[in-house]
This record gives sequence, C-alpha cells and structure tokens, in this order.
Amino acid sequence: MSLRPEQIEAFVDASAAALELNLRPEHREGVLRYFALAADMAALLDAVPLDPHVEPAVNFAPVPPGRRHAE
Repeated sequence: MSLRPEQIEAFVDASAAALELNLRPEHREGVLRYFALAADMAALLDAVPLDPHVEPAVNFAPVPPGRRHAE
C-alpha cells in the first residue's frame, strides 16, 4: 500500500515536531521525496508473505552474487 502525499507530509511534520527538529523549507521537498521512497521500499517488504515459523535472523550476512546461501 502506497502512502498518499498528504499522509507523508503529515507523518514528516509530526515526526519533526516530536523530535523538535527544525525542518528548513529548502530541505522539505527532499525529505518528503526520500520518505516516500523509503515507504515504498517498506511496502515491498511488507508484501512478502511469511510463514508463522519464520524467525528473524540473529545476524545479517550478505551473500555474494551467484551463491545461493551463506556457508
């Protein structure tokens, strides 16, 4: 599910206020664009179905290209 622009603006504004962060007007467009990108990436991950027995990894170990799993 993608967030609507007004939802992104509301979240960024509320977050900045909660953190007492003064978001400068010249930075606002970039912050909104980046947050929209991050929200879209999170939606992609959230769409992946997980079985109830799947547990988070203790450590993340990236796998080199061409290998199927870490050894």
